Amino acid sequence: QELQYYTDRSENVRADGSKLIIEARKEDFKGSNYTSCRLVTRGKAEWRYGRFEIRAKLPQGLGTWPAIWMLAARQHYGDEYWPHNGEIDIMEHVGYDPEVVHGTIHTEAYNHVKQTQKEGKVTVTGAQDDFHIYAVEWRKDKMDFLVDNKVYHSVTRDPKDDYKGWPFDQKFHLLMNIAVGGNWG
Repeated sequence: QELQYYTDRSENVRADGSKLIIEARKEDFKGSNYTSCRLVTRGKAEWRYGRFEIRAKLPQGLGTWPAIWMLAARQHYGDEYWPHNGEIDIMEHVGYDPEVVHGTIHTEAYNHVKQTQKEGKVTVTGAQDDFHIYAVEWRKDKMDFLVDNKVYHSVTRDPKDDYKGWPFDQKFHLLMNIAVGGNWG
């Protein structure tokens, strides 16, 4: 239900000095009323475990839905890529809740469709006015979600979990985007 059309045009993604800018724009383009960009490292850079941090200033506006997230590099588990192979949301934000940031994992057992996702949220004063560091520290059996180097949410693997609850033993790739609208945005 998202309203944007993702492009690779400089109007939607560009470097400006030391900053990468992802810009959603209200414009008619290929049947959509908005354009934006989704950057994906799949096939270029993939990791298993580590600390991933991105310094970002979030967009303003009702309907904006920026995300810094990770998906499995390959379909290793189950018969569906998502949610069987997992998702790590390092940072998600929705414009109607301007100072709240979410860090979440989704798996076959724990996902938003079932309303069982493992989610933390934190108030980030000035998230749309200032740059903050959004991070996840991903280890074999635990993930910590941080803003400005402060842990606000942790998820620990339950020893009983198989891939349905913890598919995070494989390589993942990074995605960054701004959606417009959508089921949550």
